[in-house]
Amino acid sequence: MRTLYTLALYLLLPGVLLRLLWRSRRAPAYRERWRERFGRVNARVPAGGVWIHAVSVGEVQAIEPLVRHLREQYPTLALMITTSTPTGSERVKLLFGADVFHSYCPYDLPFAIRAFLGRVQPRMLIMVETEIWPNLLALCEQQGIPTLLANGRLSSRSARGYARLGRFSRQVFSAIRAVAAQSEADAQRFISLGVPAQRVRVTGSIKFDMRIPASVQEQIQVLRRTWGDRPVWVAASTHEGEDEQILTAHRKLLQEVPAALLVLVPRHPERFDRVAALVARHGFVLCRRSLDQSCTEAVQVFLGDTMGELPVFLGGADVAFIGGSLVKIGGHNMLEAAAQGVPVVFGPHVFNFSAIARLLRDREAGVMVDNAAGLAEQVGAWLQDASERSRIGENGRQVVEENRGALQRLVRQVDTLLAASENEA
Repeated sequence: MRTLYTLALYLLLPGVLLRLLWRSRRAPAYRERWRERFGRVNARVPAGGVWIHAVSVGEVQAIEPLVRHLREQYPTLALMITTSTPTGSERVKLLFGADVFHSYCPYDLPFAIRAFLGRVQPRMLIMVETEIWPNLLALCEQQGIPTLLANGRLSSRSARGYARLGRFSRQVFSAIRAVAAQSEADAQRFISLGVPAQRVRVTGSIKFDMRIPASVQEQIQVLRRTWGDRPVWVAASTHEGEDEQILTAHRKLLQEVPAALLVLVPRHPERFDRVAALVARHGFVLCRRSLDQSCTEAVQVFLGDTMGELPVFLGGADVAFIGGSLVKIGGHNMLEAAAQGVPVVFGPHVFNFSAIARLLRDREAGVMVDNAAGLAEQVGAWLQDASERSRIGENGRQVVEENRGALQRLVRQVDTLLAASENEA
C-alpha cells in the first residue's frame, strides 16, 4: 500500500510544483529554495541534533517554549526546524535567529527523505500537531530515529478519513514512537488508528503555555494611542471568502457604534494588497499599518498588513474575532487573545481547535456565531457593555492560567526520548 501511495505522490508531483509556481505569483518566496523540498539541505547542520517540523506560523509560534527549553538544557544540541511555508520560515528567523537551522520540509518521497536524513542525521524528530507522513515515519523507524508527535490533535473528521485506509493507516500510525495528545478525545483517536496505547500521553495543549513578553505590552500601549479613544475590534487571521463577511458585519456594526474601528489582519501576506482593494471597494476609509499611515477618527478599517504583530493587535483591541472559522478552514488559535483578557468570538468551523473552543464556551470566555449578522450583533453587544466585556475577558485569562503545564509534560517526553536515543547510540 505504501508503494501505491508513493507512486501517487510521484504522479502528483508536477501539479504540486505548478501550484508552487502559481502561489509564487503573489508570494515570490514560493519559487525559492526548491532544492530543500527535495531533501537538499543548504545549511551545514551538525549531525545528531533534533529535527522539529512545524508547518507554518501557528505551529512555529506554539513550539517557541519548547525550543527555548532545548536551547537551555542542551546548549550543544543542533536544532533543525523545518516548515512548509515561507511565512513559517520568516517566523522561525524572527523568533530564533541564528540559534537554530531552518530548511523547508522535504516532500514525502523516499529519495527526498533519505537525502534529508542523510544530511541532518537527527537523534529524534518532533512533529507538531497533525503531521502524519507515511514515508517519513517508515524511514525514521527503519533508521532507528524516534518520532514524537507533539501537541497532537486529530479531529473526528480526520480520524474517519484515516480509518477508511484500514491496515495502511494502522501501519503508519504504529510507527510513531510517542504521542503528546492535546486531549483525551485526541488520544483515543490516535490509539484507535494504531498507535499503541502505552505510547500515548495526554499532555494538554502547549498553546496554553504562551507568555506575552513585556515588550509586547509596551507596543500595545503605543499602538492603542494611535487608534485613539474609540471602540476597537480585531478580525485576526482571516481567509479568502471571510473578509467579505467581516466587512459586512462591520458595516452593520457602524449603524450602532459609529466610532468603531475594525483592525483587519489577513492570515497570508500575499493577500494584503487584495484585501486592501476589497476594503476600498466596500467604501470604507482605510489605513494600512505597513505604510505607517495616520489612523485618524475618519478611518473605519485599519489593515494589519505586517508580519509578527498579531499579538499586539489582539492585545490592543476590545474584542477579537478569530478567523478561519466563518469559512471551512478549521479556525485558528483563540488563546493569544484570551491570554490577554480580550473576549473572543469565532465562527462555526473550528474543528482544528474544537476542544479549546468548547472549553472557552463552557467557561463563558468565548462565543460562537453562525454568520456575519451574528458576528455584528455579538461584537456590538460587547463594545457597548464594558463590564460584560471585562467579565468575559477575565474568564478567558483564567482558562489560560488554569490549563498551563502542557509544556512541562511534553518536555519530559522529549527528555526521555533523547536519553533513550543516546543509550541506543
